[in-house]
Amino acid sequence: MANLNLERTQDDLATADENLPDILMVPGLNNSGPGHWQTLWEHSVPRARRVDLGLWDDPHRNTWVSKLALAIGRAERPVVLVAHSLGCHVIAWWAEYEAAFNTHLREAGGCPVIGALLVAPPDVEEHPADRRVTRFAPLPPSALPFPSIVVASRDDPFIGMGQARRMAQRWGSRFVDAGAVGHINARSGLGDWDQGRTLLRELAPDSVARDVAATLPAALAPEAALMRW
Repeated sequence: MANLNLERTQDDLATADENLPDILMVPGLNNSGPGHWQTLWEHSVPRARRVDLGLWDDPHRNTWVSKLALAIGRAERPVVLVAHSLGCHVIAWWAEYEAAFNTHLREAGGCPVIGALLVAPPDVEEHPADRRVTRFAPLPPSALPFPSIVVASRDDPFIGMGQARRMAQRWGSRFVDAGAVGHINARSGLGDWDQGRTLLRELAPDSVARDVAATLPAALAPEAALMRW
């Protein structure tokens, strides 16, 4: 009976994994280093991987957008995008370019991306703190064709809260005030950033993983915990 229960548990875990989306991490300028929450998630969130945009210190809008488009096109499952800083604008421009050539993106269920977590998008128009980000100006005129959440900090040196709220409104995103935590990066000292994981769960439902975890033998609980993010 024990072997039967173990086999059933393994089958349930495999079924849960099949229902998880691909999580594509989209960093900003200079990539995300070892202590960044994106890097920590990349090693702990199931099916998470980083999009290698290249030229991390010398961004080129069309190149970065093309790299993201390639990564999304290669995904074999629905995609949830997790962006930090300038990576948020890469996603916005990808959606704008794709919608211009693929009308199905604006139809319900037609987009391969099912959600986006957009963390600390910088000002690229009014008062940019780094001239390189102006290469991503202006903001695309259209709302994103998938559910999205913009997270901003009250003391982010790269954007004011008022402008971050307006940006979220332009993109049709839910807005979340993260408090005074700088640029929401490694220097913010957030570690694994529990608040961010909670928001990610809203975009990437893990109900199957929770149900499986509730029925697992105690010996397999650590493996289930990994699936619950």
